[in-house]
Amino acid sequence: MLSFDYHNPTRYIYGEGEHRRIGTLLRHYTGKVLLHYGGGSLKKTGVYTTITNALNQAGIEFCELGGVKPNPSVELVYQGIDICRAENIKFILAVGGGSVIDSAKAIALGVPHPGDVWKLYTRKEELRTEPLPVACVLTLPAAGSENSPNTVLTHDGCARKLGFGHPALRPQLSVVDPTLFLSLPLNQMANGAADMLCHIFERYFSNTPDTELSDALCEATMRTIMQQAIRLKEDLSDTRAWGQLALSGTIAHNNLLGVGREQSWACHALEHELSAVYDVPHGAGLAVIVPAYLEAMVPHNPGIFAQWATNVMGVPANRNTPGVIREGIRRLRAWYRELGLPQSMQELGIPANADFAGMARAACVLKGGAANPHLPGIHPICPAECESIYRACIAAI
Repeated sequence: MLSFDYHNPTRYIYGEGEHRRIGTLLRHYTGKVLLHYGGGSLKKTGVYTTITNALNQAGIEFCELGGVKPNPSVELVYQGIDICRAENIKFILAVGGGSVIDSAKAIALGVPHPGDVWKLYTRKEELRTEPLPVACVLTLPAAGSENSPNTVLTHDGCARKLGFGHPALRPQLSVVDPTLFLSLPLNQMANGAADMLCHIFERYFSNTPDTELSDALCEATMRTIMQQAIRLKEDLSDTRAWGQLALSGTIAHNNLLGVGREQSWACHALEHELSAVYDVPHGAGLAVIVPAYLEAMVPHNPGIFAQWATNVMGVPANRNTPGVIREGIRRLRAWYRELGLPQSMQELGIPANADFAGMARAACVLKGGAANPHLPGIHPICPAECESIYRACIAAI
C-alpha cells in the first residue's frame, strides 16, 4: 500500500424529503448564492419550485443560471463567472447531476481566478486562488461529483473534454434525496451505473500490492452497483434501490476506494475524446470502451482480473485463469447489455472511419505530455495501443 493523505470535509445529508431543507441548511454557510441547474426537467418535476421556495423562506438571496447540458460547456461557465462577479456572489448552489455540479465547480474556480478558467483545465495556467465554496442537491446519481474534488468541462470550440482537480472543490454540503430520482428514465440510470462502476475499475485494476482492505471495499461497492441497477431496471420507483445506488456512486468517486494504490483513468481519458467529438453520453461511451480496455490489460496482471472475475462477477474459480477472466468480461458485457447500454462504436453513432488515431494522440498527450505521450495504468499505453482499443470497439462482439 502506498502513502496517502485523505481529507473529506463534505457534509453529506441523505434521506427522503431532505432537499426541502436546503434553505435552512445553507443559512449556516451564506446568505446569497448562484442557483445553477440544467434543463427544463427541474421545473417540470416541481423541484425548481421547491428549491426556490426553500431559499426564499430561509432568506437566501439568489441569482440563477440554468441550461447546463450533458458534457457541460465552458461557454456557460463564462456566463456564470460574469454573473457572480457582477452580483458579488461568493457561493454556488448546484441542483442537478454530475454535469451541473461540475459546471458549478468550474464557475467556483473561475470567479476568483485572474485568467481564463479553461487554461486551468489545459494546464496552461496554475490555480493561485481559492475556489468559491459549492453546495449541491443531487438529482441524478452517477458522476460522484457531489463528494469529489474533481470537475470535467468541455470546450465545444476545440472539441476537448478535460478534467481538473483540487481539494477545495469538494462540496461543502451535499443533499442526496432518493425521491428526486424517481422521474429518471432507464437509460440515465444505466449510464450512471456504468460511470460509477468505471470509477472503481480505474482504482481497482492496479499493480499496487498489499491492498486487501481497499480491494474488498471496491468489490463490495461494485457488486452493489450492479445489483441495484438490475433492481431499478425492473422497478424505477424503488427508492431503496436508488438510495443504495446513489451512496455507491458517491463512494465510488470520493477516492476512499483509491487511497494507497496506483490509479489509472485510462478508460475515462479514452471516453472523454468520444464525448468531446461526438457528444455521446459518458456512461454509454464507457460501456463501449471498458471491455476492450480490460481485454488489452489482462496479460499485464492476470491475477487482479481473475480476482475481480471471481469476487465481483461470480465466476467459479474451477477453471484456468484465462478462462475465469474471459467469463468475467463476458458477464460484464452481458450486464451492460441487460441495462440497454451500447456495445460498439456503431451503436454510439460513431463511424468506422472516425479519426481514432487523432483521438488516441489527444488522450495520451494530455496525460503523459508531448515528450512521452501515454495513458497510465497496469500497463502504460501509447497512442498506437489506444487506437487499437478504439478499433476493437467498432463492431459489437
